[in-house]
Order: sequence, then structure tokens, then C-alpha cells
Amino acid sequence: MSKPMYQSSIMSLPLLNRGKVRDIYDVDADHLLIVTTDRLSAFDVILPDPIPGKGEVLTSVANFWFERLKHIVPNQLTGIDPESVVSPEERDQVKGRATVVKKLKPLPIEAIVRGYLVGSGWKEYQKSSSVCSIPLPAGLKEADKLPQPLFTPSTKAEMGAHDENISLAEAEKLMGKELAMKVSEIAIALYKEAADFAATKGIIIADTKFEFGLDNAGTLYLIDEALTPDSSRFWPADQYAPGSNPPSYDKQYVRDYLESIKWNKQPPAPVLPAEVIAKTTKKYREALTRLTAN
Repeated sequence: MSKPMYQSSIMSLPLLNRGKVRDIYDVDADHLLIVTTDRLSAFDVILPDPIPGKGEVLTSVANFWFERLKHIVPNQLTGIDPESVVSPEERDQVKGRATVVKKLKPLPIEAIVRGYLVGSGWKEYQKSSSVCSIPLPAGLKEADKLPQPLFTPSTKAEMGAHDENISLAEAEKLMGKELAMKVSEIAIALYKEAADFAATKGIIIADTKFEFGLDNAGTLYLIDEALTPDSSRFWPADQYAPGSNPPSYDKQYVRDYLESIKWNKQPPAPVLPAEVIAKTTKKYREALTRLTAN
């Protein structure tokens, strides 16, 4: 495992953006270089400590799913070696944690699919028997499997702000009814196939977030990341029991720690104890090992 990388420093390419986790560089008119750092965000705030190996795990998991699900929708991958687009002394910064992707126009929403009643969905359900204003049967427990997966889009907030859940009707206003319906159908198809596969590996995918983009011809692509421990809730199937939030292979463990110390969820974020960092690294690695093991 390489030493932790909190921030990349590629000088041979123009830096376009530093997100919560990814640094994006301009390669040429058609391509971007995405470097997945070891930064971790929780409650939309970037934490001060890197999680060793996280960027490599996320890249491996996302690439695994991109390959496995490409028959449903094309994705951003190009097959170009990231080490070939940076200077020789910068190759260590991209090895195992970067991808060269197509330059696409991102859609203005995050496509969230929920298969289980948990998190903000559970909080809403307790008040109104609904999730994102979608009515659900009475009597469901926390972490219950939903009658069918729900597409619950959200806005994309600026750095430091919080994403907001929106209705399908609001998503249609943002990008047109036809495209919104297509995104909904594809997101649910991706979730269902991934969840069925993960189940064979002893993992429940409780929910996940997809992002999509368009090329100049209007073709839809899966972009950013796919079904990683950062963008999904992964539960060990052998520890799942409706009525409580199961332990997870994702950053929910860090969120739970931050909740336990009563952090106000405003910057600056607190420093994480060494044992929390080590356990988070272990959880991310276990997710990769379980999913990709033959």
C-alpha cells in the first residue's frame, strides 16, 4: 500500500477541480484525469485525516463495477493508462488510484437508489410513512428491505453545503421528463444487478448514489464513481437484522463515531483517533476483497 495521499500535486496538467475526494485534471479536449485521494468527507465536510489506501480501494471497486455493468449503460472509462498522461516523476501519484475518463457534461442531480429503509429515509418514514415523499406501507422497521428499490434524486450542492432530496417531478424540471425517466430506470437497473451480485458475496447494498453525464450526441454515461464504500451503504449479510442499523463496510462507521462525540457537522471537522482511521481502512479493504474475490 502506498503512503497516504491527502492531496495530489500534478504539475504537468492543469488542475480543474478538487472535490471532496477526487482531484480532476485536464488532459486534452476529450479527456480528464481523475485522481482519487485518501480524503474522507462526512456530512459534506472534508475530514483532516487521510484514510490510508482508500483512494486505491475506491478506484478498484469503481472500475470493477464499471466493467461488470457496462452492458446496462456505457461509462466514462477510456482504457488509457493514467501513468501515460503525466510526467515520469508524477507517476507514483496516479498509480492504482487514477483513471483517464471521457470528458462529459454531468447531469445536475445525484441519482440515489434506496433498497432498504435507513438513514434519512428512516427518519422521514418515522414522521410521515414516506421516503422522499414516496408513500410506503405502515409498520416497517429500521433497515427493512423496501417493497421495491426507490429512485430518490438529490441536488448537487456546492462544496460545504448539503445535498437536498428532490422529487422526480423536480428532477424532470431540471433536465426534462424523458431524460429524468431514463436516469431513473437505468439507476434502478444498475442497483438491482449490483445488489443481486453483492448478495452472492455476503454483502447487502442498502442504498447507493450514481452520477451520469452526456456526450455531445446526447448519449448517457455512468460517471464519477460506482457502488463504492463512499457512495453506498454496504452491510455484511450475516449481521443483518431489521430493527437496527447494521455495521457496515463503508464510511457509516466514521459517521457513527462523529455522531457519538456530538460534533456539530460544521467545519472544521475533528481529528479522527488512530483506531478509527485503522478500522476504516480495514472496512474499505474488506469490501473490495469480498466483492472481487473469485
